[in-house]
Amino acid sequence: MSQYDSALSEAKQQELLEKYDPEAGTRKLAGAAGWIVFGGLLAFSLFHLYTGIFGMLTAQLQRSIHLGFALALIFLLFPAQRKNRGKEYKVAWYDIILACISVLVGAYWPVMIDELVLRTGNITSFDFFVGLAAILLVLEATRRTVGLPITIIAIVFMGYAVFGPYMPSVIAHRGLELDRLVQTMFYTTEGILGTPIGVSSTFIFLFLLFGSFLIKTGVGEYFNDLSIAIAGRSVGGPAKVAVFSSALQGTISGSSVANVVTSGAFTIPMMKNLGYKKEFAGAVEASSSTGGQLMPPIMGAAAFLMVEFIGGISYWEIAKAAAIPAFLYFAGIWIMTHFEAKRIGLRGLTKEEMPNRREVLGKLYLLLPIIAIVLLLSSGMSVIRAALWSIVITVVVSAIKKNTRIGFKGIIDALVDGARSALGVAAACAAAGIIVGVVTKTGLGLKMANGLLDFAGGALLPTLFLTMIASLILGMGSPTTANYVITSTIAAPAIILLGVPDLSAHLFVFYFGIVADITPPVALAAFAAAAISGGEPFRTGVESTKLAISAFIIPYMFVLSPELLMIDTTWTYLIWVVFTALTGMIAISAGVIGFWMRKLNWIERIVSLGAGLCLIYPENISDIVGLVLFAFLLALQYLYKRDRIPKVQN
Repeated sequence: MSQYDSALSEAKQQELLEKYDPEAGTRKLAGAAGWIVFGGLLAFSLFHLYTGIFGMLTAQLQRSIHLGFALALIFLLFPAQRKNRGKEYKVAWYDIILACISVLVGAYWPVMIDELVLRTGNITSFDFFVGLAAILLVLEATRRTVGLPITIIAIVFMGYAVFGPYMPSVIAHRGLELDRLVQTMFYTTEGILGTPIGVSSTFIFLFLLFGSFLIKTGVGEYFNDLSIAIAGRSVGGPAKVAVFSSALQGTISGSSVANVVTSGAFTIPMMKNLGYKKEFAGAVEASSSTGGQLMPPIMGAAAFLMVEFIGGISYWEIAKAAAIPAFLYFAGIWIMTHFEAKRIGLRGLTKEEMPNRREVLGKLYLLLPIIAIVLLLSSGMSVIRAALWSIVITVVVSAIKKNTRIGFKGIIDALVDGARSALGVAAACAAAGIIVGVVTKTGLGLKMANGLLDFAGGALLPTLFLTMIASLILGMGSPTTANYVITSTIAAPAIILLGVPDLSAHLFVFYFGIVADITPPVALAAFAAAAISGGEPFRTGVESTKLAISAFIIPYMFVLSPELLMIDTTWTYLIWVVFTALTGMIAISAGVIGFWMRKLNWIERIVSLGAGLCLIYPENISDIVGLVLFAFLLALQYLYKRDRIPKVQN
């Protein structure tokens, strides 16, 4: 596949990442500054490996040290202005000062812990200024790494905390004095040092390290080759390769944009070469890559937060519950691309264009670390231990062959790259902590949940619809982590009050926070794909939304039918629910694309969509109606197939 591997150079990939993924836009450092940052990143990873192996520090110490490392490195790596990113740009004098202050802020808890514990609830003037500095540093670091939206939201929430008495009566509260706000934000575990940064400093960091080590083995490129070997020869093969490859890439990347750029660098040119329109080629990659964050065993960073927010549930239970919805999501995109390929008559790859199957199968051992982490998590091992052992297994597996061997230099590079990838997540989690702290202190969560219920008239479907809209809006340009924190504290409680299981409600907002990456008008993953395909960005976003129509339906399915999450169900009923859902996906896909075994007229398209919705709605009568309509349409396809299929392009 060499003709496609070089379709997009590494420099171009990096350029696209920096343009559409704020977390990727670092300055290039050389000389002493470069070595200092390199040493800081390495120390950051070694600190987390040490605490992971020998036991975590107390919450305040673990989180404040993690925060100090992240803030200092962000100010050294991320310039204040985006125009200076990706360039050899010296660290500005004010960034050096901000980095030094960050170190002092991060060290304040470890140095002063005895005194801070003794005067719990009371802070001195010096404590106040340290806490205020922490808040301002977090806001600026968040702006640099993940953008303005979440920064503005955090500022608005703090404004709400201070000016509570002047708010409308529905959301009014007594208000917090500035010193009380600072005390909550930095001297309790309800603000910046709250649950989000706690998860970032434990689970998330170690799994990002695991992903970094996996990348060093070349498993990312192997996913592409394996996907081609499996799906390349089928009708419209390159599009199906993109779906399969992106699902696998999701196990090592928590970013939709990163998935688009890495796998799309060769799948999009392949699709274009075989006749797919630019917008459709970009949309296939964008929708598939976005779904990578929904793919167990390693989902987006917000899934680790879910463990803490729900309580009494393990990460493995969340990953297991997300398995069937993820399967349905990718099955929906696969079916849509299949029907589109048949509609316009696209061929698969020729034998000459396929990679050597024997060589591909000879590298199956690279999947062992992913299989290992599934087994470790399912065995009941803690998430931290599972991540540590998976890193060890990755290094051992890489040594099987010389061309995949990591080696000492590779290990050091993996530690540095893993730490670098954690910076944006740490900043987003710290900002999310500010939001959670305000919600907790003011009782805003319950007020918003009750307000949402009143507005929806206490009905489930309107409440779900309003929650979906809120999640999509908050997710436009914001990291999934922050989006989930806001919606899980404000919107999810409203769904739970209507009797929906906690896991269903939290996964509902989690899904739509992720789908925002391909939902216009701000669809970063779709825009990145359009930059590769040369298509029009907004149209690519619209096509992405159409292809991922299943993602807008599946969350409603598992709220109305929690059996899809394997909650309180039997295997026989679970098989039935999955069968009807998958059949419904086929019908909806045919209706949207307008093609099945032949072109559908407008009446058939409407009937097909209706049959699909009936099958997806979890109720016996609707299932029967849907199956009857499905069987009727299937019979029509066979009886009146005619020769309407376009000739296959060469």
